[in-house]
Amino acid sequence: MQYWLVKSEPDAFSWDQQVANKVEPWTGVRNHMAKNNLKAMKKGDLAFFYHSNIGKEIVGIVEVAREAYADPTIEPGEKGDWVCVDMKARRPLKTPVTLAALKADPAFAELPLIRQSRLSVMAIGAEHWQAICALGGVKP
Repeated sequence: MQYWLVKSEPDAFSWDQQVANKVEPWTGVRNHMAKNNLKAMKKGDLAFFYHSNIGKEIVGIVEVAREAYADPTIEPGEKGDWVCVDMKARRPLKTPVTLAALKADPAFAELPLIRQSRLSVMAIGAEHWQAICALGGVKP
């Protein structure tokens, strides 16, 4: 199993909407590195759900329910082989983990969220996954 982090602006699509919809396609990714990460995801992989812009915090955990397929939000004439995956809500974190808290802890200095802050879909190592779960009050 691999671990990931996916970002969403909560005023566009929030954790509460993910929970209400249960399974939702993760669409609209238009960055090649993020697209490659989506393509690498396997059914059953877990990802942190991160609220970007507003909140800047990890608020929940989702599971890859369907592997990469053509993104239905591609506009006519748009170039690129953009993909999406379906994400299923698993559980909220008991305590959201803020970007500020992660930046303040040297143990997270190499976390992609710190090093590549603009990337919307990123891999998370098992050690960081476990540490963030602990900070969020959930079992890994």
